[in-house]
Parts: sequence; structure tokens; C-alpha cells
Amino acid sequence: MQYRKFGNLGWEVSEIGFGGWAIGGDMWGRQDDRESIKALHSALDKGINFIDTAQGYGKGHSEQLIGKVLKERSEEIYVATKVPPVPDTPWPPPEDFDVNKSFPAEYIIRQCEGSLKRLQRDYIDVYQFHTWATAFNLRDEWFSAIMKLKSEGKIRAAGVSVHDTTPDSVIGALALGKIDEVQVIFNIFEQYPKWNLFPVCQKLAVAVVVRVPLDEGALTGKYTPETKFAEGDVRNHYFRGNNLLSVIKKTGEINGVKEKRHPGMNMARYALKYCLSHPAVSTVIPGIRSEQQAEMNASVSDGILLKEEELRELNQFAWRKDFWKEEVSL
Repeated sequence: MQYRKFGNLGWEVSEIGFGGWAIGGDMWGRQDDRESIKALHSALDKGINFIDTAQGYGKGHSEQLIGKVLKERSEEIYVATKVPPVPDTPWPPPEDFDVNKSFPAEYIIRQCEGSLKRLQRDYIDVYQFHTWATAFNLRDEWFSAIMKLKSEGKIRAAGVSVHDTTPDSVIGALALGKIDEVQVIFNIFEQYPKWNLFPVCQKLAVAVVVRVPLDEGALTGKYTPETKFAEGDVRNHYFRGNNLLSVIKKTGEINGVKEKRHPGMNMARYALKYCLSHPAVSTVIPGIRSEQQAEMNASVSDGILLKEEELRELNQFAWRKDFWKEEVSL
């Protein structure tokens, strides 16, 4: 396992992390807690030392499982979790929305206490807002709550999980020195962050956590037109209608590029290496729900990245889309 600096915090984190959404057990089909616990231990055994979760994953169940496993481990493990906006407020919020409606100061602090209890920890390494709007940047109330939590030793760093299609919305808070980490979608399709957000993060030494590196599994190359997802799996909505067919077609084209340079390498490995090949990236957090996935994802960290010429060739696959909101046309 290779390790990278996490912004300017002095941490060395595994460049492959553990994405904890699926082990919440409520939005990716049925999940056996025993398998989740095995997956967590396997990932940690392979050198992964960064785990990302959220209060909303299984209504705190993901945090609880992670807390249980952490009690059985002795090595230093960095844990990031997320606070959701107040229920019944818009997600994502409009760009000019009042942050005190989504994230009032007392709510931020109260929710942090809940995460600490579920994680069975005295502190959270990275406490992230689970959505963001540009107007939030200039307000001080949320920042005062974050500084209070830091001063009390309950969190070590503050982060923002930016919305899928508006990653630049947090740049104002970065410029003002209010945020230590940004979590963002970045993959062979969603390349936009590398042209604006990433240079800012590099200049300001802000950590970058990459989520959805496989585009909800599309970039594994395993999906076919006959692929079906379990009842309750969010991918039923994401890949509705033409969406599944369109990603199958484009992933096939990417596979053609891959085969010229890396014949036989599986697509998931290739897609993760793409994310790791940008120097702004601190860690990539593919979803992990089995020992097999933990082993495969961890093995990608071998110090071998894609070369600049190859990355330029992959520019042709940049594709700004929002499958959660729209169905594309073929």
C-alpha cells in the first residue's frame, strides 16, 4: 500500500480508502453485517487506513459497524464522516440558500455527538458537510461551530462533500481557510474537477478525497444490458432507461484504449489508477462490501500510475452528466 500526504495536516493516508456507504445496508441492496465486518478487517489488514462514512448511511448503521471494528484494531486509522442537512431542507440546496436552515450551529454540534457515540471514539478525524451551496462560504455561524468542535478535540479537520455537478461551490471557503478537505466525484467520465477545483486544492494544500471512482460500478465494465439490481438498490434509479446502455457503450470504448497499453488489466483497476494519477488526490474511496473487493481495491496501490500521454488520450471520455436527475438520450 502506498501512502500520501493529507493536505497540510501531517497525516499519511492510504491512497486507497474504504467507502462505507454500502455497508449501511439500506441503499445498495441487502448486506450481511458479518460480511461488512470481514470486509473492514480485510481492508485494514491490506494497509488501508482511511475510512469514509456518513450519518445517513443506514441511519448511522455504517458508523456503528466501523466503530465496532475500530475497537478491535490497534493501528492508527483515520475516519471521516458526514453530517446531513436538517431534514426537509433541499438537497442539494440552491446556490443562494441560507446555511443556517441547512446546518445551524447547534445542529452541527449535536449531530457530531451522535457520530462520536456510534463510532465509539473521542474524536472524528474529518467531519464533513454532506452537501454544500456557494452562499455557505461567506457565513460564519457554521464555521464557529466547527472551530468549537476543533477546540474541544472532538474533530481534527473540517471537510465538505461537494454536490455531484457543482464541485467549485466550495472554492470560496477554501480561499478563506475554513475547510481542510474536499470530497468530490472524479473519474474517467467526470473529469471536470481537475480543471478548476484541483489546482486550487494543490495551491492551498487542501486534501482531496475522490468518491464514485467507478461511476456507481459502471466503470468496472461488468454491466450488460441484462444487468438487474436488487430491490432497494439506488442503482435502479441511477441506471434507469438509457443510462445503463449509454455507460456500457462508453465503457467499452474506454476498454479499447486500455487494451492498447494494459492488455488484460480489468476495468475497475484501470479506473482507480486513473483517479490516483492526479497529484491533487489524497485518497480514493471505492465502495467496499466484501473481502474480495477489499483485496482487489487495495491491490491497485502498487506505485504504478498512468502516464501523461495516456491521461491526455482519456480526455476524450470527459462526460458531464447527472444521472440522479436525468435520463440521457442515446
